[in-house]
Amino acid sequence: MHKNEGYLGNINVKRAGVQSKWTEEEILEYKKCMENPIYFIENYIKIISLDEGLVSFKLYDYQEELITHFDESRFSIVLACRQSGKSITACAYLVWYLLFQPEQTIAILANKGSTAREMLARITTMLEHVPFFLQPGTKVLNKGSIEFENDSRIIASATGANSIRGMSVNLLYLDEFAFVDNAEQFYTSTYPVVTSGGKSKVIITSTANGIGNMYHKLYEGAEHGSNEYQPFTVNWWDVPGRDEKWKESTIANTSELQFEQEFGNSFLGTGNTLINANTLLGLQGKDALWSKDNVYLYQEPRKDHTYIMTVDVAKGRGRDFSTFSIIDVTEKPFKQVGIYRDNMVSPLLYADVLEKYGKMYNEALIVIENNDSGQIVCNNLYYDIEYPNVFLESTVKASGVGVTMTRKVKQIGCSTLKELMEEKKLMVIDKFTINELVTFVAKGQSYEADGGNHDDLVMNLVLFSWFVTTPYFQSLTDLELKKMLYDEQQQLIEDDMVPFGIIDDGTDEEKTFKEGGDVWTVVKDVQVY
Repeated sequence: MHKNEGYLGNINVKRAGVQSKWTEEEILEYKKCMENPIYFIENYIKIISLDEGLVSFKLYDYQEELITHFDESRFSIVLACRQSGKSITACAYLVWYLLFQPEQTIAILANKGSTAREMLARITTMLEHVPFFLQPGTKVLNKGSIEFENDSRIIASATGANSIRGMSVNLLYLDEFAFVDNAEQFYTSTYPVVTSGGKSKVIITSTANGIGNMYHKLYEGAEHGSNEYQPFTVNWWDVPGRDEKWKESTIANTSELQFEQEFGNSFLGTGNTLINANTLLGLQGKDALWSKDNVYLYQEPRKDHTYIMTVDVAKGRGRDFSTFSIIDVTEKPFKQVGIYRDNMVSPLLYADVLEKYGKMYNEALIVIENNDSGQIVCNNLYYDIEYPNVFLESTVKASGVGVTMTRKVKQIGCSTLKELMEEKKLMVIDKFTINELVTFVAKGQSYEADGGNHDDLVMNLVLFSWFVTTPYFQSLTDLELKKMLYDEQQQLIEDDMVPFGIIDDGTDEEKTFKEGGDVWTVVKDVQVY
């Protein structure tokens, strides 16, 4: 090569306007590289290794699969463990795309502009070691962009609502998207720009960073086939040299939790959650035994068990959710046995729902937050329906039905909930509730849902945890304990005295029930034991 052929003194980058005469071998090689990105990368891309310096990029098996995934998918989303080479693999693919796809615009966007420019610097290094016969001439090369003679270009910028506004983008690359601030706002403003063309591509790569953020939503949607993204996962064991011995050594030098966060592809909560990450990691959501009309029941009502239903009321306009949680307080640990979650139910109708499931669970004590629309539900349930077991914060004033969620009540509830869950005194098994817990984070002097998430079910638990600290709860559980012991003794006496028999039920319906461990069947107006 001649120095005059280089771009602004860089003899490794071919400047625009340089005329080249290709050999027959170069023409064949160009065609082979254009048709096969893996071949091009392994033969012509060089990277800087920490141990060896500048070396040829020899792809691992999973990196070859990842390149193919990028090339064959219009929308691809990648979940990868740390230090798996996902970013450098993506950069190599972008170089191939730039060189062999004319009239294309690529945008690299990251949480920080410096991060995006670092990606562009890697691409520049790769470009500098590609032979001239494979390079289109370069018209512009700086820290923020590269433009080629084939009218393809690549820009690097921080994510923001106006990052690519007014541009026609053919390929959008988002690296470490789970760590982007205001990702949902950015994505909703950017997505229409990219997808306006029928062949445009989006590549998203990241490690996991909690539940509920935009990256998590997109990846979960891809996994369940509910969006257009194709998922790809790089696990720690995919990387050569990583085996169980490596895992044990890594955990020994860090912690199991840190390993899961950085290498296990686990969507854990953020570091400022109310409940510590170790506890959140141990939560296991279960499938409901029965679900209908936004009610999910995980355990059937049991005879002689005491239940508390805590209630949060929304306006029923499709935003926040009206929720309740049913908790068995008969013994420790307390157990979540059912939930309700609906963002369209009217406060005027909600009391009927509460009555139905409260009665089902042995006339559960219903504790309602009476702020705003909650007062309507409290009054309907207590005065109109006359449900027999509603908690009264005060018997003096009309607004005494239910509980007013003051700052003090919330503080006590949050601190008690933290203690109950971290000391395994409260079992939470509902998946909706768990998802809310991992995004229930510190905001100022209090806790609330992280941006774009909900905390209505968590507030059920906060209200329950506050109630646990009250004298009413203590007296309730003490009395119930005494009653339970008495009823158990009575049952033992009756079991010894009562022979096999039948009892008239007064119904025509044939049903099967399971109650308190006893199975009985109604058949033609009788109960058979």
